[in-house]
Amino acid sequence: MKSGARALGIAESYTTDSSTVAAVVVRADRVVEAFAFDTWAVGGTDATDTILTLVDRLGREDIPLLFVSGIAPAWYNIVDLERIYTETEMGVLSVSFEESEGLESAITTEFTGEKRARRLELYRAQPERNRVDIDEETVFVRSLGVEDPERVVRAFTPEGGRPEPLRVARAAARGADAARNECR
Repeated sequence: MKSGARALGIAESYTTDSSTVAAVVVRADRVVEAFAFDTWAVGGTDATDTILTLVDRLGREDIPLLFVSGIAPAWYNIVDLERIYTETEMGVLSVSFEESEGLESAITTEFTGEKRARRLELYRAQPERNRVDIDEETVFVRSLGVEDPERVVRAFTPEGGRPEPLRVARAAARGADAARNECR
């Protein structure tokens, strides 16, 4: 992958009552080019809309890839990877950092009625997770529109086990969240 290849990283800083979201444009050579911020609801259903808003806000046509940290941020606010892929025409990679049996039982326990049904339907529609070993770390990747997700994840992970667009987005979200909470 060329050093100037760009990706958009989306990550959050989540507390019990709020979630600050950062979108960060990062090149494969670790140069950070742009930031955008927003929020999504804890326990809500607006994560996908928020991601699409951030993509529009940045207005960058030169970004072929979008990394999102996890599939169910802010207490099961499920991300619709297919919708993001379809509406942005960007390759989409959802990266999680812990092995698990999945979220179906947790969603079933935490929600009832339409809230449960909506989340389960959306969660079940997501691509399968695939294990990717990077040095001594392991991540789990769901992807759409990416020919070789393992190669892409490795290209954007120069050290450690977190792709650089997600590492920078998480740090930015934490900083913005701290500033937002101080202003309250």
